[in-house]
Amino acid sequence: MPFKRYVEIGRVDLVNYGKDYGKLVVIVDVLDQNRALVDAPDMVRSQMNFKRLSLTDIKIDINRVPRKKSLIEAMEKADVKNK
Repeated sequence: MPFKRYVEIGRVDLVNYGKDYGKLVVIVDVLDQNRALVDAPDMVRSQMNFKRLSLTDIKIDINRVPRKKSLIEAMEKADVKNK
């Protein structure tokens, strides 16, 4: 049975531990095999361990490390909040 959700740039994740618990974030860069750089419209871009993230089926089309403005536009275009 192959995997259906991969850690990739543009993947929307749910934070399942820590101060950002319950927030939807987007992977904007993969730092190493344990951490990713994540961002969301209502938080500061930060690195987060993969153990704190739950991958979702939603993937948005963004470039690597986009500006905040283009990330917000891509999230609105993909209608992330309503999915």
